[in-house]
Parts: sequence; C-alpha cells; structure tokens
Amino acid sequence: MTRKRRCAALAVTAALLGTGVVLTAPPGVAAPAQAAAPVAEAAANATVVGETWLDARTVDLTIASPAAGASLPVRVVLPTGYAADPDRARPVLYLLQGAHDDYTSWTRETDVVDFLTGQDVLTVMPSSGPTGIPTDWWNYGSAAAPDYETFQVEELPDVLRQRFGAGTKRAVAGVSTGGYGALAFAARHPGTFGAAASYSGILDTTALGMPTVLNAIVAREQLLPLTLWGSYLLNRDNWNRHNPYAQASALQGTGLYISQGSGLPGGVFGNLEGALLEGTLWAQAHRFTARLDALGIPAQVHFYSGGAHAWPNWRQEFKASWPTLAKGLGLS
Repeated sequence: MTRKRRCAALAVTAALLGTGVVLTAPPGVAAPAQAAAPVAEAAANATVVGETWLDARTVDLTIASPAAGASLPVRVVLPTGYAADPDRARPVLYLLQGAHDDYTSWTRETDVVDFLTGQDVLTVMPSSGPTGIPTDWWNYGSAAAPDYETFQVEELPDVLRQRFGAGTKRAVAGVSTGGYGALAFAARHPGTFGAAASYSGILDTTALGMPTVLNAIVAREQLLPLTLWGSYLLNRDNWNRHNPYAQASALQGTGLYISQGSGLPGGVFGNLEGALLEGTLWAQAHRFTARLDALGIPAQVHFYSGGAHAWPNWRQEFKASWPTLAKGLGLS
C-alpha cells in the first residue's frame, strides 16, 4: 500500500472508532434473500463484462460476480510464452491486496511482472472490495451479503479456465489483510492451494487488539464493523470460522511462508504509522506460528526486527517466498 492508503495503526484505531462518520452496511444488505445465488450456481454464472489490455501480457478484466453482488476488477498477467501456446493448462498465482488499496497495488508497488518473466504461471490480482478483506461478509445473516471469498476461490477460477485455460494448481499470497486472506483461504479450502504466503498478515483475528484493528479497517470505509463477521463476543463461532489461527490444523500439507516485522526502531524513519501497525501485529503472528509448531505443521517463517507495514519490506518478502510458492505451483 502507498503511505496514503496504509491500514490504520493501532493508535489511529481509537480515533477512527470515535469519529462521527456515518457508517453504512456494504452493498446488498437490504436486498431480498432470494437475490443471492447458491455457491455452485454463482461460480457457473460469473461472467466477464469488460476487458482492457494494458500491454501484450497484462489485461484488466471486469467480472460480474453473483457472489459479491457487483462487477469487480481483476488484473491478469500472462506468462511470456502464453501467445505461442495459449491452450496449455498453467498454474495460477493469486496476489491479494491490502486494506484500503486496490487490485493494481502489486503491479504499482512491485516489479512482480518482471520478476515472473520466464515463469510459466498466470498471475492474478483480484479486487477484495473497499476494505481489502477478502471474506464473506455477515451483514446480520443476510443471504445477499457480499462474498469476496467465493468470488476469488470459486467464481474466478472458473472464469480463468474459460478465458485463459488456467489449470488446477494454485498458490496465494497477500499483504496485510491480503495476508489474512491467503492463510484463511488455504485453511478454509484445504487442498485448493499448494502454497500460501502472508506478509504482515492478520493471522489470529481474535488475538488481543486484533478485533479492534479489523473494526477500524471496516469503519474507515464508513461501514458498520458488525457487518463483517458480527459481534466478536456474540458471534464468536463465526469469527473462529474465519480465523486462520482457529483453522490452522487444516493447513497440513500446504506450503507456508509467513513473515512479520517487529515495527520497533531499527531503520524505519519517516513512517511512524506503518512501524506502529507492524508492531501491533507482531505478537499475534508469533501466536499463529506457535500454533503451527504445536500441530506439527511446517512453515518457513521470517520474523525480522524493525520494518514498517509497507511495500519496501513486502517486496523483499515476496521474492524470499517465491521458492515456496513455486513449489506449490508445481514449478520446481
């Protein structure tokens, strides 16, 4: 994320929740229940309604998603050899955005296009909605609540198969709330992703301070925090169903890469907000990896001193995680 679009630091969280902004439910909360399509039907009905080529390898799609109840943008980067052999079933790497950012962040902030030159993989960057939390929203139990998880995990692969001949091997990686999504997807859909990587992700959503951080992310987009997964106390089961920590046992067999900075002084100057937020996530990341250890689930873990909740660190971590992701994609 750019400095203007980073997640709010914990110090900013209280201010966000204490402001007088008008909070609304996400789109679809007032729609009748019958407007929501079943998962299998939704996956079959997602359609491309727009296509813009940025260059010979990069195309922006607009996909009408029944699950999300909206048309969402997706950036796709094709491998260099795609034109010569478009019918080959290639693996797919999903790169997820962070909070308050958008689907263009990975190509805007990194050299991922050049880095993956020569790798026979489709690279896909889908929208996760205004908050950047790729999940199925609760919206007080409304059947019409936006469901970005079904869009990304079930609808989008079907579109990619039809449009680009995508294969079944997948890996997923993300920054911040996208890091949450990567581990949540892998845990909630066992066997779907060969590898998952989180860079400064929220991996234990019920750890001390994390519900407050998530509520602030939702509130910053002028949405009601309760519409995400409900009340942290009254809807604890729903929170746990979406918590990578609580679902960690399902990650057995998935290649994992997890990185997190301490956010403490040590080379980060001029980004106090990013350093504070990175430090806020430090303890919950350790709790999550301790849970993996207790379960006997291997993971490549990189905890580093200092660092900010920002792209300079994440660019390095993506490259460090590539061997894990490549193995999950069947490329090594």
